[in-house]
Amino acid sequence: MPNEKKIKVVSEIEKRFNDSIALYFTKYTGMDVIQATKLRRSFRENLVEYKVSKNTLTKIAAVKAGYDEKNIGDILQGQIGIAYSENDPTAPAKVIKEFKKDNEDCLEVVGLIFEGEFFDADKYKELADLPSKDELLTKLVIGLNSPMTKLASTLNSVMIKFVTVLDAVKNNKE
Repeated sequence: MPNEKKIKVVSEIEKRFNDSIALYFTKYTGMDVIQATKLRRSFRENLVEYKVSKNTLTKIAAVKAGYDEKNIGDILQGQIGIAYSENDPTAPAKVIKEFKKDNEDCLEVVGLIFEGEFFDADKYKELADLPSKDELLTKLVIGLNSPMTKLASTLNSVMIKFVTVLDAVKNNKE
């Protein structure tokens, strides 16, 4: 029988599901407190929320958020923690990849939802290798700025040569 506390938890999880553009489901069996603290700190530094909740409540919230009950049920087996990302969908993958370098056996990605679509666990490795949103925007701005910089440089070069020629003509007349 649902009580107020469980209803509130389900609605909070549902909100996270709706607000996130990427959700990474991880099995954290065998992780000690120090490792868990390090992982949560890394997530926090990258604006990723990492939460552990009861699988049954998470499943109810996911179904209410519009996700397929079978797919979500297959993922929610055992001790599952979920990394929610609202801003950068690759941030959790990068944090997990970095964390697994030192702590290989205590964290396993069991699946992910990326922009509303389910993916298998290995997809996070591909996403971890992608540049972040900020890096992509920087490359775009540099790409857009490059032709203008070249044009300004070319015009400046022409003006310098023109002034040099005028100065030489002036010196020849004197």
